[in-house]
Amino acid sequence: DAGKKLNAADLILNQLEAGLPAISCPKINEIIDDLKEFNLITLKPVIYVCNVDEKSIIEGNKFTKDLSQNIKEDIILISAEIESQISSLSSADQAEYLESLGLKQSGLNKIIKSGYQTLSLITYFTSGEQETRAWTVTSGSKAPDAAGKIHSDFQSGFIRAETISYDDFVECDGEIKAKELGKMRSEGKEYVVQDGDVMHFLFNN
Repeated sequence: DAGKKLNAADLILNQLEAGLPAISCPKINEIIDDLKEFNLITLKPVIYVCNVDEKSIIEGNKFTKDLSQNIKEDIILISAEIESQISSLSSADQAEYLESLGLKQSGLNKIIKSGYQTLSLITYFTSGEQETRAWTVTSGSKAPDAAGKIHSDFQSGFIRAETISYDDFVECDGEIKAKELGKMRSEGKEYVVQDGDVMHFLFNN
């Protein structure tokens, strides 16, 4: 109602006048629905990425530490030099090189993961004889909505989803053994898709 929107506007006005982005308001989760019509740019999620030299990739430097302290948000440290060096390497060689630098993953992977978390996105997989494919859905999506990412017929005619967790799928080296060991679950319309689920949808045409 108008009263809630006015209260939300007052809170955000104080935030903006202090030079802070709207998204960082302590009560943002409570008032965000009342702010949508204002189309505030600083209401959009933000990822802070800092390009540093190789020697600063673990701890950062004076500038990145000052930035982190000022914005009171986590920042992602990447080194364009390192990313360039590993771009032509195989996956195994990339992992070995990054490990030698004390890194667990590439800067690109860090940005992708942070982007997914910031936008509340998850990935589920479909796997068949010809290909395995990743699909992106919003966190909290139910099985029929996830099926709709593949085709609208999958959603409208949804019956159930044969589902294996990512860890079980990898541990069992695929669907056949996972099914033999009872790791495959039959999930209905109310099932909330989990990050990494491997899914096969059954539907009516």
